[in-house]
Amino acid sequence: MNSIVNAPETFSARIPTVEFEERRFQVYTDRQLDRIEAIQSLPEETLFEMKVVSSVLPFRVNEYVINELINWDQVPNDPIYQLVFPQRGMLRPEHYERMAEMHRSGADKKEIQAVAKEIRDDLNPHPAGQMQMNLPKLDGEVLEGVQHKYRETVLFFPSQGQTCHSYCTFCFRWAQFVGDKDLKMASTDAETLHGYLRNHTEVSDLLVTGGDPMVMKTKNLVQYLEPLLEPEFDHIQTIRIGTKALTFWPYRFVTDKDADELIDLFARLVEGGKHVAIMAHYNHWQEITTEIAEEAIRRIRATGAEIRAQGPLIKHVNDDAEAWAKMWKKQVKLGIIPYYMFVERDTGAKNYFELPLAQAYEIYREAMKNVSGLGRTARGPSMSAGPGKVEVQGIAEIKGEKVFVLRFLQGRNPDWVQRPFFAKYSDTATWLHELEPAFGEEKFFFEDEYEAMRKGNG
Repeated sequence: MNSIVNAPETFSARIPTVEFEERRFQVYTDRQLDRIEAIQSLPEETLFEMKVVSSVLPFRVNEYVINELINWDQVPNDPIYQLVFPQRGMLRPEHYERMAEMHRSGADKKEIQAVAKEIRDDLNPHPAGQMQMNLPKLDGEVLEGVQHKYRETVLFFPSQGQTCHSYCTFCFRWAQFVGDKDLKMASTDAETLHGYLRNHTEVSDLLVTGGDPMVMKTKNLVQYLEPLLEPEFDHIQTIRIGTKALTFWPYRFVTDKDADELIDLFARLVEGGKHVAIMAHYNHWQEITTEIAEEAIRRIRATGAEIRAQGPLIKHVNDDAEAWAKMWKKQVKLGIIPYYMFVERDTGAKNYFELPLAQAYEIYREAMKNVSGLGRTARGPSMSAGPGKVEVQGIAEIKGEKVFVLRFLQGRNPDWVQRPFFAKYSDTATWLHELEPAFGEEKFFFEDEYEAMRKGNG
């Protein structure tokens, strides 16, 4: 790291920038496990388990994560190691043994892929009605790569952004990365996206998501976002970009060949009147301990864009209050807004990562007690379930009955939002469908309407 430099003209050139050496992006997948030097000293059985699990669930890691974020003296308990490297417990015992036997017997690639597909189909690859209820239409045709679950927000999955710099082992969108076209959501059609937004003036927010949109070239991002500066899209007030790149490859915003173009794009959007929100995915404070990570954050914020931090509460990675409090404090210090603590979704390797809602609430509450008011902007623990985002607000005793106090932070019907409701307390339930209504009620208030929506694919 050297000096501060200044240059004229473009916005990125006007930012005083700490110089970092450009770094080559080197990635490894399940086919290159034997080339990752850092894991070769691990037990042979551990390496075999990695091979088995990565035959079913996607694996991808890069050298920055390996060399800068993982504390190898703490493996296998290091949180970032758990975040990116396959663990045996990620597959249910019967699934693991079935795939392990395929490898032990020397099955060919086609046989292994067939068994992997059967296992994946049993892992709820698209939770919360993603492939049935969120699909918008334009001129009677379903739009590929677009989802519209909540009235104000449209999600867009650009084809060029449907991978990541590294994969999270718990990812609820793991089905995007396993090579099955039937499971993938993606589009390259900017005109169709713009046509849908033009016709839906109730939409105020566009969320570009993936995968990770930050894996694609800036020129591709420009074709989707720059047209939104036209007056016909004045109703699109906020452009959100969901990304893990601030953790897994912060060089994207600093030294990559088109990093300056990306910073300039953010600045143009902000100067054009758009609220630009980088929805950064953070799971642990270790992810924001490097100088390059801090520089990436500083450059983004200099454009006028904001960074909001969100991520799930997951066993083996961040299931303690101290880790969350430390992360939120560091985020506030760097100018990041803590936004959501999610509950691990009911998909993929949930059996390995999920925590009871009661425990999740206690971790959230303890973490909140140890941060200032600016850190208490994080909402949660929240379940992104089929009906909407449901927050566990507390555990209480009402009329002699111990209950969860719940509310919708977002709902398929906006009238559900902020309406409190109650579920019987459970020390084992990990998701909304495992909860029962309290006080003798047969159903939660939203169930009949939601069921009608499901049947009508609404």
